[in-house]
Amino acid sequence: MNKLKTAKLYGGGLVSLSGSLAKRYNDCLAMLGVKPTALSHFSVDGLGWSPEIAEEKGENYYLNIGDANPNAIIISPAQKGTAVFMPSHSFDRDLMHAIFTAYDKQIRDITKDAALVVHLDQHIDAFYEPFDLLKYDHITVSFQLLNKLEHHQKEQLDLIKTFNEGNNFIDRDLHEKLLQSAKTYGDLRFRKLELEDVSLKVSSFYTRAFGGVFLLRDFITPILIFEDIEVYKKAIKDTHHEVMLFHKNQDELMVTLVEYKIAELDLKSAVKTPNYSRIKHHLFNDALDATEHPINEIFNNQFLFKKYLNEFDLETRKRLMGVELYLEKIAQSNQTKMEDIVEPRYSKSLHKPYSWLEVEQKELIWKLLTKIAPVDPLHVYWYDKEQFYEQYKNWKPGYQDWVIETISNAITHKQ
Repeated sequence: MNKLKTAKLYGGGLVSLSGSLAKRYNDCLAMLGVKPTALSHFSVDGLGWSPEIAEEKGENYYLNIGDANPNAIIISPAQKGTAVFMPSHSFDRDLMHAIFTAYDKQIRDITKDAALVVHLDQHIDAFYEPFDLLKYDHITVSFQLLNKLEHHQKEQLDLIKTFNEGNNFIDRDLHEKLLQSAKTYGDLRFRKLELEDVSLKVSSFYTRAFGGVFLLRDFITPILIFEDIEVYKKAIKDTHHEVMLFHKNQDELMVTLVEYKIAELDLKSAVKTPNYSRIKHHLFNDALDATEHPINEIFNNQFLFKKYLNEFDLETRKRLMGVELYLEKIAQSNQTKMEDIVEPRYSKSLHKPYSWLEVEQKELIWKLLTKIAPVDPLHVYWYDKEQFYEQYKNWKPGYQDWVIETISNAITHKQ
């Protein structure tokens, strides 16, 4: 992972914590019932998730209280706009952006000497079956300040009010209480500490609950799409809910996505995109065994690329170049069937969100398509970082270098 860290693709752009900030973070963990970290220096993302602490605990989702109730920690205003590396939902990053936008001044004030725990409550104590997700139509975001600073502010203001009444200014006990409050919490009179709950409407989304489920609710009928095959097999036995059920690997799912105008496929356009090039290189890498040259050198040199392509057996070459071969044949005869020539990983991965969808919907469908066919390393990095980091560990060093270069260039040029 060191190469990813150097390229700022793992832990890049996070907020570094140490000293008093690290202590406050541990105090927030205690509020959640989570054991403190032994680390004296670590970094956090927009949700307050730390890759170092996750590695220490051996648990990526250590901030959550079960799948139904995720949490976040705001320890610094610098978290605003930073990446969210391990979201529990597809909307988590947008949710944190909304919180920082609504309460920017309050967050800056509070984090001067305290912190916030953010609780995402969907009014369900725990999930028991995937169909519980159908009840998930809005969430309430509530806030709890470290050391209950807002309550101490109210106590301090009440003391001041009492102090100003009648002859109470000569009350020694009252003097002592005011001084003790000021010493412990500072002057809270003019602090912006009140954060009202935020209620947000939820429509289509992805959740990592039940092994990963997509709920598409903006279309003709609700659709639940499962990553875990065993969870899917149990769900299809249900006869009480009017909802379409699919496993992500079912061919019927792709047909439905196209019929419902959720996704579309235009191979003629797709073959000209960087997306297609990355997929072809990924599949090419999968087919390679031992090579005389580093993989990144092969991919960056068209002569070497052609050399190794021609060293494959005929069937492998046809499989790798299937899209181009199909487009050549379909130009000659419309009787040619795509499934006879184009490998399913190509046809599935080259689908894209339907053009009429809203931006948020497109992002969700890109995530779904990436889950269905995780063969474009850039899309896997963007839409499924957890899987990307797992895949990365098994890649050859040269391919790792090529992927890092590809992602870095894409980020620079916003492909």
